[in-house]
Amino acid sequence: MNKLLGARARQARGWFLVYLLLAQPLWLMAGCTSTAPNKRVLQYLNTDGFGKRYTGNAEEENYVSLGDSVAFVDSFHPELQGTARVDIDGTIMVPEAGPVHVAGLTRSEIEGLLTQKLSPYYEQNDIQVQIAAVGKFFYVIGECARQGPQPFRGDTTIMEVVLLAAPVRHTANLSRVQLIRPDPRDPFILSVDVSDMLRTGDSTYNVHVQENDIIYIPPTVLKKVADFLSALVVPFTAAFSSIIQSLLFYELIVNGNFFGFGRRGFGNNNNQGGFF
Repeated sequence: MNKLLGARARQARGWFLVYLLLAQPLWLMAGCTSTAPNKRVLQYLNTDGFGKRYTGNAEEENYVSLGDSVAFVDSFHPELQGTARVDIDGTIMVPEAGPVHVAGLTRSEIEGLLTQKLSPYYEQNDIQVQIAAVGKFFYVIGECARQGPQPFRGDTTIMEVVLLAAPVRHTANLSRVQLIRPDPRDPFILSVDVSDMLRTGDSTYNVHVQENDIIYIPPTVLKKVADFLSALVVPFTAAFSSIIQSLLFYELIVNGNFFGFGRRGFGNNNNQGGFF
């Protein structure tokens, strides 16, 4: 009997090893399949710049993006003027020419395009364009009062951005501020000691902020420790509070007793001075 059980145990172990050898490639294939992006995901992944359709260096020559306004005027025909907001499809409405796609173009490019579009209607024209940019931003996150997208006005340094963001006193680590320049292939991260810059006046790392940059103001070490301890304690306090509330609810509803406020008053069986 013992020999039979031993043989069956050895047989079971053998089949188990065979199962592991056969199943391991399947597990590896399943893991690769689940982590590798499929063709539909690859179709929508960002492959250029910050992920926006219209990009450029606004400080070298301003370009038009969605939400910007374009003002145009013709010195030969004063009636041919107007201001149009760039619509969601990247176009503006121009008299005679109708919708004209201008998103992503610079001022000089728009002037040339409008001159071409209006040439069939006017023998001579001189189109001049001005761009009012409102659709360009950089971003501030971390230990500061002003977080989120900030309008990009140009000629802005990282020190100005940090000070305008109103860093939180005692919790903002200004010695390790990060300038993050996102890119799908070659992102750039620069650590800047803003506190040393303010203390010594050394402006070597007071770099210019560009459109779509991310400025991260990290917390101090003590703030990180406090957040870590809070993350540990909060679940227990929440569970303890839930237990206490359940016990109080049970005492109040089931037993009619709430710290001595029973159905018959303050523990007085004679119902003298009781509420019920």
